[in-house]
Amino acid sequence: MATNIVAKTGVRREKGWLYFLDKRGDVSRARMARGGARAPKGQQKVARCGVKREDGWLYYIDKQGNVCKVKMKRSSGARRRTTRRTAARRAPARRRTASRTTRRTTARRTTRRRARR
Repeated sequence: MATNIVAKTGVRREKGWLYFLDKRGDVSRARMARGGARAPKGQQKVARCGVKREDGWLYYIDKQGNVCKVKMKRSSGARRRTTRRTAARRAPARRRTASRTTRRTTARRTTRRRARR
């Protein structure tokens, strides 16, 4: 798995924060759900790098704080096609009705109740 360094930002990570690449291609951080102490809600911009994203690549921040990219194993289009095919093959579920024995036992119960009165 060959990774390519896209931008050298050298971001220092702090515990309890999730670091990611935002929509504009800058490194941002947000407080983790189980991150401990309370912090301001929303995301904070850590470094401006303006990375232009390409399809089929996964972008992440490595241990040194650099923005890297790696080729994805599969494209999302291939997964979508397979799910459509399997959904079309499935037969509609049969509606289940009460079995004969169930009907008989409920009929017996009602006749017994009427006989007791």
